[in-house]
Amino acid sequence: MRRIAIIVVIVAVLGLAVAWFTRPKPIPVVLTEVAEGKVESTLANTRAGTVEACQRTKLSTIIGGRIEYLGVKEGDKVRKGQLLLKLWNDDQQAQATLAQTQIALAGKRSEEACIAAVNAEKEAKRQSELREKGFVSTSKEEAARTEAEVKRAACNTAKADVAQAEAKLKATRVEQGRVALYAPFDGTVAKIVGELGEYSTPSPPGVPTPPAIDLIDDSCLYVKAPMDEVDAPKINVGQPVRVTLDALPDKIIPGKVRRVAPYVSAVEKQARTVDVEVDFVQPEATGKLLVGYSADVEIVLDGRDKVLRIPTAAIQEGGKVLLFDASTGKLEERKVKAGLANWEYTEVLDGLAAGDRIVTSLEKEGVKAGARVTPDDKAKAR
Repeated sequence: MRRIAIIVVIVAVLGLAVAWFTRPKPIPVVLTEVAEGKVESTLANTRAGTVEACQRTKLSTIIGGRIEYLGVKEGDKVRKGQLLLKLWNDDQQAQATLAQTQIALAGKRSEEACIAAVNAEKEAKRQSELREKGFVSTSKEEAARTEAEVKRAACNTAKADVAQAEAKLKATRVEQGRVALYAPFDGTVAKIVGELGEYSTPSPPGVPTPPAIDLIDDSCLYVKAPMDEVDAPKINVGQPVRVTLDALPDKIIPGKVRRVAPYVSAVEKQARTVDVEVDFVQPEATGKLLVGYSADVEIVLDGRDKVLRIPTAAIQEGGKVLLFDASTGKLEERKVKAGLANWEYTEVLDGLAAGDRIVTSLEKEGVKAGARVTPDDKAKAR
């Protein structure tokens, strides 16, 4: 019996030794301490937004023709009303000259007819006075009155001819406007399609033809970005926005919502969005921006200072986190009540206290409730 007892003790000791040396090593994990800070509830665009000009127009002539005059080049600054482009229109100019000549001729005829009308009316008046004195017959008086009325009608007809000639001149000038492009506002010529002497073709309905001149006013810019249709009811005009540009990755530009589109865009069947327009709060401080820059917007819905917060990435499905118990070196599952949240931080209303440490390296294998872990300070430092 004594030998058996000794053997049992030896086996137990060996088993404990094997269990000790083969036990799983603690998993190094990154821990984050629960502390106070600022948390904001924000919304971000679903696809990249774009820097747009407040005024932009793509100009084309109403009719086609050969470019006779091209007074600008790409990049030029232009003033409102400046002639940018004109097509060949010698025929229209000839029609305008003819109309001006017809106005002059009609004016002379009107002058002649109206002078004759005045003389005829004076003669009719004299005949009427003579008839009252018995010097002329009634028929002669009536003939003089009729002659005056005819002359006055001829005068009115001549005046109508003048008005008709003037209307014809206006019509020819309207036709001339169909072949010329004038700047509708002060701006910069972004692009020109066509060269001097080439044929310019206007865009017919339903056919996307490039415009002759693309004119932009880059003195006023804004950002247009698509937001998910689910988030649209939360967005209101005037809400603060943070704008970031790929061209200026280290710069955050403050803005505010100026308009929310009143309809949903279905660019893709499964991606329905609502366009939101954002103004820059301090346009003069944004620096030189180019129309067409890609931009991201982050709309701030609400914000709170000095609240308990944790990294949003530390929250698992069901609103649970893994809490590190320093006394046992093991992880404990803890359910938290969340408040405001964004992609970076989430407010903790209940379930954790300041100073608690939770796991943020959830991607590591074996990291779960009950696992033995050790703080990986080196990974946190990196």
